[in-house]
Amino acid sequence: MTHEDAATVKDQQEALQKLGEIRRSIDNLDAAMIHILAERFRCTQEVGKLKAEHQLPPSDPEREKLQVARLRELADDAHLDPEFAEKFLNFVIAEVIHHHQRIAEAAASQSSAK
Repeated sequence: MTHEDAATVKDQQEALQKLGEIRRSIDNLDAAMIHILAERFRCTQEVGKLKAEHQLPPSDPEREKLQVARLRELADDAHLDPEFAEKFLNFVIAEVIHHHQRIAEAAASQSSAK
C-alpha cells in the first residue's frame, strides 16, 4: 500500500467515524422528538377532554392560525424552512383535531347512555 493509499484509507475511516457520531446525534434527536410529541399529545388530550365536557368545537381555527404564525417565526429564527415547519404543524394539528373529535364522540355516547 502506498503512502497515498494509506492516507485515503485513513481519511475514509475518519469520515466514517464522524458519520457515526453525527448519526448517533440524529438518533438521540429523533428519540427526543418522539418524547416531546408524546408529551404534546398528552396535553392536547386534556384539551380535548375539556372541550368535550363543555361542548366546545374540536378545532379552533383562530388559535391554529396564531400557532402557525408563531411556529413560522420560530422556524425562521432557527434557520429552518418556515414552509416545512408549517406543514409539520398542520399535520400535528390535523391529528389533534381527529383526537378531539373522537373524544367528543365518546363523551356524547356516554351522555346519551345515561
